Amino acid sequence: MKEPLLTLVRAAPDRGQALNTMREYLQALVLRSFHESEAFRSLAFVGGTALRFLHGLPRFSENLDFSLVSPDGYAGLAWMAKVKRDLSLAGFSPEVTWNERKAIHTGWVRLHGILRDAGLSPLADEKLAIKVEVDTRPPGDGRCERQIVTRHLSFLLQYHDLPSLMAGKIHALLTRRYAKGRDWYDLVWYLSQRPPVAPNLALLGNALDQTRGVGRLDARRWAHEAKNRLLTIDVQALVDDVRPFLERPQDAALLTRENLLGLLRE
Repeated sequence: MKEPLLTLVRAAPDRGQALNTMREYLQALVLRSFHESEAFRSLAFVGGTALRFLHGLPRFSENLDFSLVSPDGYAGLAWMAKVKRDLSLAGFSPEVTWNERKAIHTGWVRLHGILRDAGLSPLADEKLAIKVEVDTRPPGDGRCERQIVTRHLSFLLQYHDLPSLMAGKIHALLTRRYAKGRDWYDLVWYLSQRPPVAPNLALLGNALDQTRGVGRLDARRWAHEAKNRLLTIDVQALVDDVRPFLERPQDAALLTRENLLGLLRE
């Protein structure tokens, strides 16, 4: 598994795309390991990486995010131990950690030496890291689907459907302490789909109640709230944040205040 990855990375046009390709290949290895552990009996794949793997979002993503669907069979520590074994057998040198002290269970997969092996770093001890997060107390009303996915490898995923993924993205966009270009780029992707995608308002409402207090924000007014936030943020900072993660970095130019407001008005 290591040599095919190095071949892919060396064919990338620049260092940024090489890092994106490397990270995504390793994400696929982690997802396949979770599939083999039957983790998707308990988990739903969510977030930006799910949107890319399942719907072809043209931007790369850093983390693997999951929502707990059922506590039956949940075994995060065991699943991460298998990830470590699988990566070791594939020729990598992984360091894997897992933390269950908070409602968001958090793991890290750090690979030693792979950046140097790929010619991306002169330092033997520089690591490539992938973060794994499981929300063990997610808001209710997320809807799930299941599908076999092939991206570098093949595996079965359980995941939130597109309206539920959109609800999760809108929640992040409205409640994150800082404006993140990747959130707004993903919103452009959702709002540009034909036929249009409508968010799962029940899930969005439950998420807003959970983080902001019951009844503080009306999920039905999400576009109004997004427009208000957009008027207060530095749009150039959004562009700078998302550009390194795009398949076509020039597409970051789509993130203008005028474009975003126009889509939100629609």
